Amino acid sequence: MRTASFGILSTILLVTSFAHAADVKEKAAICAGCHGENGISQTENIPSLAGQPDQFLQWQLVFFRAGSRKNEQMSPIAADLSNDDIRNLAAYFASLPPPGPPSDDDPALNDAGAKIAARSHCASCHTDNFAGAKAVARIAHQREDYLLKALTDFKTSVRSGGGQAVMADVAYPLTEDQIKALAHYLAYFK
Repeated sequence: MRTASFGILSTILLVTSFAHAADVKEKAAICAGCHGENGISQTENIPSLAGQPDQFLQWQLVFFRAGSRKNEQMSPIAADLSNDDIRNLAAYFASLPPPGPPSDDDPALNDAGAKIAARSHCASCHTDNFAGAKAVARIAHQREDYLLKALTDFKTSVRSGGGQAVMADVAYPLTEDQIKALAHYLAYFK
């Protein structure tokens, strides 16, 4: 009898997990409209989500839902997400392979950005390969235009929330040209 009960329980868990996976993929399909198939954005100023750390994604969705991070498109979507939705979507996008590096079209700008990244100690939070960890974003191979926007938003205090005050301190002293070089370096990081 015990074996039969285990078999039924296994079947129920398997069916539940398929239903759960289908629900997550259905919710993630809404994200694909802006963030791209498989979480890799093809849209200007929209970040790729694939390969972002799970905790980072969870916190960003919580910030959007709470209104501490504002965005015309994201705020209303996040407002309708439950805690389970947030956990499941974050785990889903974290499990996807991140975008690879595009071909670098400006090695001199890349070299300038590498020096700024070193001087700004970007690796101390984002890790040596800029893949992020825990609640810190993956910035390697992120869209260059999005990195430029994010760094500018941190510099001008448009973007805040959570432990991101350090980003304002990092971005504030950078010139526009330095931000451009840093965004380029991170987007094309090898």
